[in-house]
Amino acid sequence: MAAYTFSRDIPVEENYDILVAGGGPAGSAAAVSAARLGAKVLLVEATGCLGGMSTSGMVTTFGPMGDGERTLVGGFALELIETMHERGYLGPEVTPEFWITHYNRWIPFKPEPLKRLLDEYCVDAGVEIRYFTRLIDADAEGRKVAGAIISNIEGLRYIKAKAYIDATGDAVLAAACGVPCKVAGQDWPFQPATVCSIFGGIDWDHPAYTTNRGTDAVREQVKSEYLPQANADGHFTHPDHFIAGMKKIGEVTGNLNGGHIYNLDGLSVKSLSEGMIWGRKLAVEYTEFYRKYVPGCEKIELATTSPVMGVRDTRRIVGEFELTYDHYRSGRQFPDQVAVYNRPADVHSTNSSKEEFERFIKDMHGAGKLERGKCVGIPYSILVPKDWENLWVAGRCHSSETKVHGSIRAQSAAFMMGQAAATAAVQSIATGQPACDLDTLDLVQTLREHGSYLPQQTLSRTMTRSD
Repeated sequence: MAAYTFSRDIPVEENYDILVAGGGPAGSAAAVSAARLGAKVLLVEATGCLGGMSTSGMVTTFGPMGDGERTLVGGFALELIETMHERGYLGPEVTPEFWITHYNRWIPFKPEPLKRLLDEYCVDAGVEIRYFTRLIDADAEGRKVAGAIISNIEGLRYIKAKAYIDATGDAVLAAACGVPCKVAGQDWPFQPATVCSIFGGIDWDHPAYTTNRGTDAVREQVKSEYLPQANADGHFTHPDHFIAGMKKIGEVTGNLNGGHIYNLDGLSVKSLSEGMIWGRKLAVEYTEFYRKYVPGCEKIELATTSPVMGVRDTRRIVGEFELTYDHYRSGRQFPDQVAVYNRPADVHSTNSSKEEFERFIKDMHGAGKLERGKCVGIPYSILVPKDWENLWVAGRCHSSETKVHGSIRAQSAAFMMGQAAATAAVQSIATGQPACDLDTLDLVQTLREHGSYLPQQTLSRTMTRSD
């Protein structure tokens, strides 16, 4: 490909403490948490709302927030879920037990009011939001970010801040700075992507839902009976051996996280474009599937598909530490952990074969799954690119192996990572401690003061590092 040299003088803005790139669960939590701690925060988001996969991606279920015995989330994440419940923003069937005592329980919610709530949190905290704005490049001096270039309808701006949080999911800021990353399709197989959908016209009062054990029972029947029958009938272009099921988010509405788009490269615009076209076609196949096979869905209508591709994995930084599946299986706790979590290793099938489906089910429900009452710690050091001074990541671009990544990439974990990265950035600015050598005892204590559930008995002023 021929090269073109691009040179232009662009305006510089330098009155911010923290730039947060990406307004998904991790970025929203980071921006609000940092601003509440007194930082001047600029949050840039490519779409027109906050929430990321929660809203634009229409993944309208939070991952499990408890271990079957107690609530594991705290701080920002717990405040959010409790506020959503108080205001009626969760699914009609959701009770506090979903996040207090239930084990591996996904929590459905309504995406539209979540957009407004995240707006409200940011405005009240004093966060400056720039929607329709992308981070497109960055400037690094050694292992320190000097500035970042953003782009929107007004043109380009060079943003100088004291600290930077990459919550893009794709490690866009980290990669632009030259941080070493591991990449899907090169270091591990692509996970499939999904275009989620919202449906109307569902009869949730149908006897199938009211006379059995409720919507959960019907979802299980979809997996065990209706889906195999549709596959046998040749209904789908590609056989589907797993479907999360229709989640009730309103009195006649549901959300479907269903349909796999295989071999999609989330770092290729060509692949993403072709995937969106195919995902919208798949949504029609699932509409017809539910209408034909599933009781209560005879009058189902496809209301909309997500405008953003549901990509599960792209880049992950090489961090100060890499969390592994062995750590997960043993329920390891760390002195510098900034969150704890219990969710199955949700690494989707990489193709439509029965073998890959069986591998996926074994990961989700096999002996390796964390037991009730246990959790794995998420150490601070997986949020820090190795040796970097003023750069953190939060969300799915953290440093972990594939199977444990499949557990902790979920939205509820991302909220906690965002709060932790923000708290660390504020501490770094106040003390001069670099991200790669932060006093993690002070960090954990500050997070606890702001509601985080961090049960480790041993603390350390130095982070957990790779051998």
